[in-house]
Amino acid sequence: MSNGIDAVPVAAPPVLHAPGFWKRAFSHRSFVIGAVLSLLLALAALLSLFWTPHSPYEVDMAAKLLPPGGGHWLGTDPYGRDIVSLLLVGARASIVVGVIAVGIGLVIGTAFGLLAAARRGWVEEAIMRLSDFGFAFPAILSAIMLTAVFGAGMVNAIIAIGIYNIPTFARITRASANAVWSREFVLAARACGKGAFSITMEHVLPNIMSVLIVQATIRFAIAILAEAALSYLGLGTQPPQPSWGRMLSEAQTLLFQAPLLAVFPGVAIALAVLGLNLLGDGLRDLFDPRLARKR
Repeated sequence: MSNGIDAVPVAAPPVLHAPGFWKRAFSHRSFVIGAVLSLLLALAALLSLFWTPHSPYEVDMAAKLLPPGGGHWLGTDPYGRDIVSLLLVGARASIVVGVIAVGIGLVIGTAFGLLAAARRGWVEEAIMRLSDFGFAFPAILSAIMLTAVFGAGMVNAIIAIGIYNIPTFARITRASANAVWSREFVLAARACGKGAFSITMEHVLPNIMSVLIVQATIRFAIAILAEAALSYLGLGTQPPQPSWGRMLSEAQTLLFQAPLLAVFPGVAIALAVLGLNLLGDGLRDLFDPRLARKR
């Protein structure tokens, strides 16, 4: 017979597998709209791997600045490239930068946050002060410094955005993990002799996954916006690789001659960021219904 101490409660099952989760998800307006817009972004990037109406790299000066029509659905840019093809391939670049940059921040930041919550004391203080120092270098400033040393490019933009994400994930992970460390099932696990690493991996991390998923979704939107800003400044994706931010940069000198050149990439960026923000907002409400009731 168990004495009550040996039976250590395990971490709760993932929220995504909880009964009724998907039923509530499909009735949540923000989640549905965000999921649809995010899915369209992913499908556009996936489609660009196999098909585009025209080559996004082929320059045809004879067809420059054509209006939307049958041959070119959204027209062409100053170099005669098809706008639809540029938007599709640009979606792929945005997703690649977002996934890798957020992945860097998520993995490294979560590891630091879990370490700070598990060790406490001077380790926690040192990690938090390093996080404060990291907040002093936003993505654009980090990209400028990296560009000055290594040159402009997508890789440096990814590194800059990833470094910017690390302090955010570290702080959120540390705060969420500290709350879990005070729970009864963690105290029971410690009483049974489990070490800090085992408790962190078996009990703490599974119970803060929902917070990390929501934060990763929101940071994905910020990463797409940061990549567009860096490309607009000439610090991100370099020619001939299409980028929504660089499409905006190239269109700024033609606002009165061909205003749609700025409208199409601007709308694409806005919809991608809106979709991911709505998706993150919906996931936050679904993971913690108390937040939705407070609104």
